[in-house]
Amino acid sequence: MSKFFIFSSESVGEGHPDKVCDTISDYVLDACLRVDKMSRVACECYAKSNTVIVGGEITVPKLGYRNPSEVIDFVGLARQAIRDIGYVNDDDVFHADKVFVNCFITGQSPDIAQGVDARKAEGKKTAKQGAGDQGLMFGYACNETPELMPAPIMFAHRLGRKLTEIRKSGKVPWLRPDAKSQVSVAYVDGKPTAVTNVVISTQHTKDVKHREIERFCIEEVIKKVLPKQFLNPRTEYLINPTGRFVVGGPQGDTGLTGRKIIVDSYGGMGRHGGGAFSGKDPTKVDRSAAYMARWVAKNVVAAGLAAKCELQFAYAIGHPDPVSVSVDTFGTATVPEERILRAIRHLFSFQPADIIEQLNLRRPIYAKTTNYGHFGKNDPDLTWEKTNMVRPLRRAVGIKA
Repeated sequence: MSKFFIFSSESVGEGHPDKVCDTISDYVLDACLRVDKMSRVACECYAKSNTVIVGGEITVPKLGYRNPSEVIDFVGLARQAIRDIGYVNDDDVFHADKVFVNCFITGQSPDIAQGVDARKAEGKKTAKQGAGDQGLMFGYACNETPELMPAPIMFAHRLGRKLTEIRKSGKVPWLRPDAKSQVSVAYVDGKPTAVTNVVISTQHTKDVKHREIERFCIEEVIKKVLPKQFLNPRTEYLINPTGRFVVGGPQGDTGLTGRKIIVDSYGGMGRHGGGAFSGKDPTKVDRSAAYMARWVAKNVVAAGLAAKCELQFAYAIGHPDPVSVSVDTFGTATVPEERILRAIRHLFSFQPADIIEQLNLRRPIYAKTTNYGHFGKNDPDLTWEKTNMVRPLRRAVGIKA
């Protein structure tokens, strides 16, 4: 008997309050890395109504004892992020040129710094660069889509990207920045077969009719970006299901950095360790090790060693080696799982300094990651999406390339 289930994932647009905050945090990170690639950044934002708070711990070694705000315009970066998102309409309460931006920035704690620094310190067991915090990170890949990502989250991201593309083109003047999408996919024997339900909620001007929004979202967004073979007469479309979405963004809801971690990763199909990504420099393994895990998992699937692969790492603060590394192929491996794990540990190093070097992470690339998922994008700067380890993996498990 075949096994049937429905799985749903959501995505959010750039103007969603939480994504506004993620975007500001990653703009700050990139700006610091442009000044000094060794910057230590943990930046978080809060947004509500016409107010933004930028807070965190930032150390830019090249500046010495100078306050980074003397060189880096954090207020200007917040305004630019908001402007780039599209909050520039005259009737926006949350407006790029009118918001009040408050900054509360200190340097990185010296106690954390000595754990991360590649130097000896009293009580530290090694002189190597250690993890910036304890924690566990997951990476996931599967062969459901060309991006080797789960179908529900990729479909939801495609809808959000299309909405943003149309809005920023100016072709549909009633579209506003805040938006959410959700896609439910039916699976038979572990394979996606149909889209059963699509939800889109998009902010709009007050003068547009609901029926126009509904027609536009179905005909110009959903049917243009979702695979035709997945849509059928039974597919249900729920467009702005409350009937009205004029008040949006931080005017309608509070925003906070790091609150959309499932949107950022695998839409719930793969597990998540709990640590957010945006605003964190690559010494923070919440971000860098999650990217590393995705890189390895994607290459395992691309190499044909499994149809699904999930990796987990765990770290102790200040310690260079992970305290655990595990792999799960959910019964889809084409060679013994133990052999895959041995190959992974032979080919890759999971020490934080080595992760940064292998993936070339000390670059201002992070604003590219913020929206529509940190995984599954076709961008050469996002090195964790490369499948350049396929042949070495196949050789390491004993398959002739």
